[in-house]
Amino acid sequence: MSTELVDKLAAELEIPEGVTVTYKKPMITVQGPLGKTWKSFKKIPVDIEVTDDKVLFKAQGTRDKNRAIMNTARSIIRNLCEGVVEGYTIKMKVVFSHFPITVKAEGKQVLIENFQGERAPRKTNIWGETKVVPKGDDVIITGHVLTDVSQTAAEIENNSRVKNKDHRVFLDGIYKFEKTKGIEN
Repeated sequence: MSTELVDKLAAELEIPEGVTVTYKKPMITVQGPLGKTWKSFKKIPVDIEVTDDKVLFKAQGTRDKNRAIMNTARSIIRNLCEGVVEGYTIKMKVVFSHFPITVKAEGKQVLIENFQGERAPRKTNIWGETKVVPKGDDVIITGHVLTDVSQTAAEIENNSRVKNKDHRVFLDGIYKFEKTKGIEN
């Protein structure tokens, strides 16, 4: 094998200051100032090795597919490291034309009340340790795990979809308008 090919099949990721990464096959645990999170790499075919300040990745094959999987694993761990240091914020806007929609966060659920005049509230689950704060016409979703924050926002948006009507006319719903690193209030 040429050295160029070997370089493509291996990668490394520097661990930020204040973050500890441990790997006990198949679980990787990342701990930082904002919290602790973990990810299972049981079904991801990549060789991972954690040193003091770096995470080393090695693809388990020589094809482009294997290299792509290795880079995906690197991105997952990079997002976990960034999340426990900075966190993530998604802002959503409540849009309505006739019936005023109200959004409440109760425990591990988000209640979307009075959507198109419906009597029963629509309920959406909050993933992980994500925080949902309704502020006027905005809903602010924050957390230190990108997948949990994104999934919570996606389920809120999906649960406030207009069904059986022309979506070009009936624009009511809750829509994502901003996604940033860092936890905003």
